[in-house]
Amino acid sequence: MSVRYTPTMLTQLAARLTDRDRKLIRLTRDFRVLTSPQVSEMFFDTDDAARRRLLALTRMGVLERFRPNLPPAMGTAPYHYVIGETAAAVLASEQGVELSEFGYRRDRVLSIVYSQRLAHTVGTNGIATSLYGYARRHPETELTTWWPEHRCATEWAPITRPDAYARWTEGPHSIEFFLEYDTGTEPLDRVAHKLDGYARLTESSRIVTPVLFWVQGERREANLRKKLKHHPSTMFVPIATGHAAANSTVDDGPAGARWLPTDLDHPRCQLAELVQHWPGLGPQVAPEPAEEDSE
Repeated sequence: MSVRYTPTMLTQLAARLTDRDRKLIRLTRDFRVLTSPQVSEMFFDTDDAARRRLLALTRMGVLERFRPNLPPAMGTAPYHYVIGETAAAVLASEQGVELSEFGYRRDRVLSIVYSQRLAHTVGTNGIATSLYGYARRHPETELTTWWPEHRCATEWAPITRPDAYARWTEGPHSIEFFLEYDTGTEPLDRVAHKLDGYARLTESSRIVTPVLFWVQGERREANLRKKLKHHPSTMFVPIATGHAAANSTVDDGPAGARWLPTDLDHPRCQLAELVQHWPGLGPQVAPEPAEEDSE
């Protein structure tokens, strides 16, 4: 049964939350689930500091946590965190509504625990948290926009269903992109077939936005690239692929030189550099109608 949060309770709770806590609460709500390493990368300088604060927030009811079961050979999974009822009450109070009007349902929040898409959701979120962490260490960069899958579906379904939409800025360069996070479980033909929806979206919106495929390893990437290069939608949609082991001498994650456009064999590009490789991105100007010659 939900607790009735009085104004006094909410005031006392709000006083215990830092600005960082509030950012974490909002991201956890938007992303549905975050792991302890992901939270640490985004907000903390050490894993110990992250663990201490996450434990405090869990005891306050701001977050709830669980550990997925892994095969014995894979060890122990990190804690996974979801938004708690107390956090929902704080967010509802900030919006000036009662908790019952806010739309929080604990059973719905915890459904991710048993979801077959848990690994996919966590993996997709990991791209965002890596970019947030990189930006925290490099002030000239910023992840200005990140829309998770559910928000993308609201915006663009049924034409296409990206795993994420983002805008990344590094120095003078900014790039907007769609993300397809590939776990390696789908047939490659089905993965490539997703380009059909992006081509339709490009045609209807007259906005050219690249699609970036993040895959699990070099072999998977090589086989997927063969499918993508021969797909007719490559005429309308810029495409690049990347994976964690690409150019792994530098630990800069997806912000670094991990991306290989399908019209290149080498070298790989940093995320922000892709905008220079594809100078025609963004809104496209419709051609002026031809004027008929007057008699």
